[in-house]
Amino acid sequence: MQGLEPILRIPDWRMTTAELLYHLPDHPHVLQSYVWQKIDHAPDFPELSRFLEFWRREIEGPLHSVRVACTALTRPAELRYTNGVFTLH
Repeated sequence: MQGLEPILRIPDWRMTTAELLYHLPDHPHVLQSYVWQKIDHAPDFPELSRFLEFWRREIEGPLHSVRVACTALTRPAELRYTNGVFTLH
């Protein structure tokens, strides 16, 4: 955890997760999912922007959509209880 300590003290740095949906090059009507995760600076997200530029430049699968979620690195833990588990086939 020593490597993260300097980042933890900098405001607006967050664990960022992005789900990219992209078209397969050989089957353009099929979508594939890719999950990217890194510590990034909110709200500009320069690391994510660099990755998306790399994707557009180097990867053959054109992007369909990108869904981004981020959370603060320093915050109280959350614990939620559920009354049941739902399974979807």
